[in-house]
Amino acid sequence: MVKQRSALERIPAYKQGAMPSTSDVVKLSSNENPFPPLASVRDAVAAELERIHLYPSMAAPELTARIAKLQGVEPENIVLGAGSVEVATQLVQASAGEGDEVMFAWRSFEAYPIIAIGAGATPVQVPLTHDERHDLDAMADAITERTAIIFVCNPNNPTGASLTHAEVRSFLDRVPSDVLVVIDEAYEHFNRDAETAIGIDLYREYPNVAVLHTFSKAYGLAGLRIGYAVAQADVAANLRKVAVPFAVSALAQTAASASLDAEAELAIRIDDIVAERDRVTSELRAQGWNIGDSQANFVWLRLGDDTTRIDAALTEAGVLARAFAGEGIRITIGSPDANSRALTALAGVHAGARG
Repeated sequence: MVKQRSALERIPAYKQGAMPSTSDVVKLSSNENPFPPLASVRDAVAAELERIHLYPSMAAPELTARIAKLQGVEPENIVLGAGSVEVATQLVQASAGEGDEVMFAWRSFEAYPIIAIGAGATPVQVPLTHDERHDLDAMADAITERTAIIFVCNPNNPTGASLTHAEVRSFLDRVPSDVLVVIDEAYEHFNRDAETAIGIDLYREYPNVAVLHTFSKAYGLAGLRIGYAVAQADVAANLRKVAVPFAVSALAQTAASASLDAEAELAIRIDDIVAERDRVTSELRAQGWNIGDSQANFVWLRLGDDTTRIDAALTEAGVLARAFAGEGIRITIGSPDANSRALTALAGVHAGARG
């Protein structure tokens, strides 16, 4: 048997949201945008198909310049990747290794421990507060000389809770300047919290802050894989050194540029998703479920030991959600019909529990 890294035995396999096997099943397990591609984006991608025999531009200068202008930074501060998770991997590989620690709240994005262990670093999980939010005081207390990078997911996946600007500022004031803090804003477009922390503002104030964004969620390009980091020039330069060559396809670059052209149209879709999220939250509360405020495109049910039973009931009703055994279920906001189907299924489960 060939030699293998023993650390890989500790890596939890990333679990993709359940996939439907029949057409009568609704998939609310992967935080996907329920809308089909915009016609303008689809047409732009179709035109690019004539050139897929050529390598894409690794630097992607046109798209990079557009994103830099959008964020009010220089192009050298933008690093693209195959989804924000790939850029997160670059950040860890460039900042942490054997003997270093990668810290994050838990539960949060399940790729964080995978990325940390994959880089040879030690993941440090800090439990959420009772109301499903980052415990930033506990995270600050957990910083050691080995801490190399800290992920702050805002809004948090899978709980949907957001952090205020004041909270994150106070936290950053306690973080040593040589520790990189990554504010992961994959769901920022759905965030309606007026007091929420804004990653790019904190990036401008703190030199040890980087920000992650993605085109997968609000822009609906999950299948093409493109995201980016905003980072200081020296950090960004190191990310490019560890990046997989040509990881961001020409199709993804084209689709991202076309999506930036269509932001007004996309904003209407985002508002529709937020309205559906509020409807689902309100109806679940009316049913008697204990559900917190979500600022993402999903809702979170903390169910503990009842998670498996309720997930089985949803699956039986033809609704695929994302269950975390012993913890809870994350339900993506889909189409109105799909959301109503989930609500009906949960109403039946809750009625049965009361009975």
